[in-house]
Amino acid sequence: MASGVLHSAPQPVIVAFGDSLTAGFGVEPGLSWPDDLQKLIHQRVINAGVSGDTTTDGLNRLPEVIGYHPKIVIVEFGGNDGLRGLPLATTRSNLEQIIQGLQKSGARVLLAGMTLPPNYGPDYIHGFEAIYRDLARKYKLPLIPFLLEGVALNPGMMQRDGIHPTAAGHEIVARTVLRYLKPLL
Repeated sequence: MASGVLHSAPQPVIVAFGDSLTAGFGVEPGLSWPDDLQKLIHQRVINAGVSGDTTTDGLNRLPEVIGYHPKIVIVEFGGNDGLRGLPLATTRSNLEQIIQGLQKSGARVLLAGMTLPPNYGPDYIHGFEAIYRDLARKYKLPLIPFLLEGVALNPGMMQRDGIHPTAAGHEIVARTVLRYLKPLL
């Protein structure tokens, strides 16, 4: 290192850790909600979203995310578990292990809740939604009740598949995330 060169401390890292909703499936690169969030907070946000991931995949990728030494991790998983009708106990266990691993690493966790289409039946949907509330309460986490709030049923905010937001939808998601993230910053 050259003498006289000062290096500022690195900015705290925020990681958006999830599935296709985080990855920005179906939108141009740079237009996902983590990209929009980074623009809003002027802080580095690493997009660790992988399309198709279940909570099991997320748990398997946990060491990679911990390797970023994040200050805050926004955890967004479960939608693919629900859409595949996976056992609720598996989803709960995987999410709990992800939360525990992140907290043990020193990261603060913001949990993003999800719901499912009505054809999954009220019992499964209520049990699925309860996972997020229960884990947020147990681990004293801030909870975004529904990540796609203001987007999911809003014409023009969702892609044709009815599952993934458009670029405009991602902008709304970023503002929703920011509301819950602000107290952690």
